[in-house]
Parts: sequence; C-alpha cells; structure tokens
Amino acid sequence: MCRLSAITSSSYFSPMENILALETMKEGHDGSGMGMVLKDLGGPFKDLKDYPILSGSCTDRGLDMLDDYMQAADFQVKYSWEPKIRPIPGIEPRDHYFARAYQYPEAYQERDQAEKEDLLLETRLKLRSMGERDQSLFVFSFYPDCLTLKEVGDPLQLADFFGLDNSCLEARIILAQGRQNTNYAICLYACHPFFIQGYSTMTNGENTAFVPIREYLTSRGLPGYTGYNSDSEAFTHILHFIHRQLRYPLVYYKDVITPLKDEEIPGRKDAEALGLLKKSLRPLCIDGPNVVVGFVPDGTVFMVHDSKKLRPGIVGGSEGKYALMSEMCGLDRAIPQRDRSADIFPMRYDMVMVTPNAQEVRVWNQLHG
Repeated sequence: MCRLSAITSSSYFSPMENILALETMKEGHDGSGMGMVLKDLGGPFKDLKDYPILSGSCTDRGLDMLDDYMQAADFQVKYSWEPKIRPIPGIEPRDHYFARAYQYPEAYQERDQAEKEDLLLETRLKLRSMGERDQSLFVFSFYPDCLTLKEVGDPLQLADFFGLDNSCLEARIILAQGRQNTNYAICLYACHPFFIQGYSTMTNGENTAFVPIREYLTSRGLPGYTGYNSDSEAFTHILHFIHRQLRYPLVYYKDVITPLKDEEIPGRKDAEALGLLKKSLRPLCIDGPNVVVGFVPDGTVFMVHDSKKLRPGIVGGSEGKYALMSEMCGLDRAIPQRDRSADIFPMRYDMVMVTPNAQEVRVWNQLHG
C-alpha cells in the first residue's frame, strides 16, 4: 500500500512536514517514487500567483527543447527555480529539475480564465509528448500557484536530495505520496499526486474498474484525459470531469465514484437527480479498495473512500491547520498538539472536506446528503 500525507493550513509551511509524516508511515511505501504538489505558494512564488508555473525535470537536451518551444509559443520566463541537488547514493539525478513561472503569451493576456487554462493544458501535453520517446523531458503540471516535484526514491532521501530542509519552498496546501509500486513499471508519470487544471488527487489502493473508466473518459473528447501510466490517475480526471466540466457540486464526486444502492437513493432529498446521475455516469463507478485525497481550485481539500473501506485514512487538526493522512502516526507527526477526540476516521458513506484556508472540517454523509 502507498502512504498519503496531505496538510492544509492558513499559514505557509515547509514540505518537510509532509515528508516527516511519510517517514513515520515508512512501512507503507517502497521507494518506487515520491510525488508532491504544492498549492497556494509562498517563498519566491508568493507574489507570482497570477503566473502559470511549469514543473518538471529534463536532460540538457530536453531543456533546449523546452526553451525553444516556449519561446516560439511566446511564453516569457518571469521567474525560474531549481533545487540545489545533493548527491544521494541510489538516486540517479536528472540534469534539471525546474519550476518556472511564465507570462502568458501576448495574444492571451486579455483572454478569460477558461481559455488560458486550455492553453496551459495544451502546452503541457505537447511538451510531455515531445519528451516521452527518449525521456528527455517530463512535465507534471502547468498552472498558476501550483508546483509539482516527482522522483524515484525514498521520500526522506529525496527530501535530502532536493535540499527541502533548507529550501525556500513553502505553501498552504501540500499533497505528498510515498509510492508502493504494484501493477506498473516504475515511471515518474505513474507517481502520485496527479494534476489537471487546478485539480489534484492521490490514492492508496487499486482501481480494478480502470479499463471502463478510462474508455469513458477518453471518449469525452477532452485532450487532458490521457496518459494513464497509473490506474489511479483516473480519479483525478473523474474529479475534473464532474466538478469542472459538468459543474456539479463537489459532494457529487462521491455519489459518482461510489453510487448508493437503488434502495438507498429514496432517502436523499435529491433522489430524482441522484438516480439520473447514477444511470448516466455509471461507467465512472470505481471498484476499490481505495482512499482518495485531493484538492479543487478553491482550496478545499478532501478525503473519500470507496464503499469497501479497506484502506486506512484519518483527518485531524484544528482551525488553521488540518492533516489528512493514511495513518494516525502520520497525523501525530504533522499535528501533535490537537484534540485527538475530534479525529475523524471516514467510513464508507463519508466525504471529509476541509474548507479553504483550513477554517473548518466538515463530514458529509452520503446516505443523508
């Protein structure tokens, strides 16, 4: 099983907090990858929130290819960050790890947000395609106020490798996962969390309904629903499809991926809509066991399980800082000073949501709506 470490706070904090929580849950990951998505950035990115940030890694050749493409597309670098790499035995460094804030092309300066987001998605996919054949360029996210790091190795060793203990990086929301490889070859694109247009999720578990979900999503005509080096990437795309494309409330994500039984639906006030939702989006029903942790563009962070509830998950904290973890020891490491009697262990019908700026935690029960 993988291990999940998510923290949301009203103040900026270091990604080392997530890393140390993962270290306490070390038996749940095997060093086959560590991914991290930071949202609502501080440090050198604090005053660059309107500029899209391109995150990835590459060879020297890949960097030349990246620069040539971005220059031709009229993306101008506003700020560039690269970690100071510390050599670590067993971790094969790439030539460059980067997070670059760009100015939008002049032709897009006055476009609406949706058009800008489509441009960023198109650009990320094009760059990914250019680098995939020879693995000269990996691109993980391209979006304002979000930054992604990924590499193969143990999370604590990778923190040392990237120099995160002395790094300027900080954020108000950070998702991190220590990966345990199961069904796929070790690949950076298979490493959680996954990201698309402001939506990100990470998963502990297996998506045994992956094939029909992938077929449905790829039939929607949206270019971002591609890749799928991990079956868990589908959870991010379902979230994006339900919340951004169909504009349904976030809680309907739970209703889509784990629909109620027919005899349970009449107990909801929105029973008629729920029945139609179940019929029309049945191909997106998951088959776990899974626990999914993620965030949406407004800064809401959530945890949800499949109906089997066979993967661990716990949420705790207090106003101003909450953590969503795979295990209690991870929560104890992240927020030791808290009211433990208020800790939440979500069950099969629950969706736990921490509101933006970590103001409060809410438990939405699927049976009662």
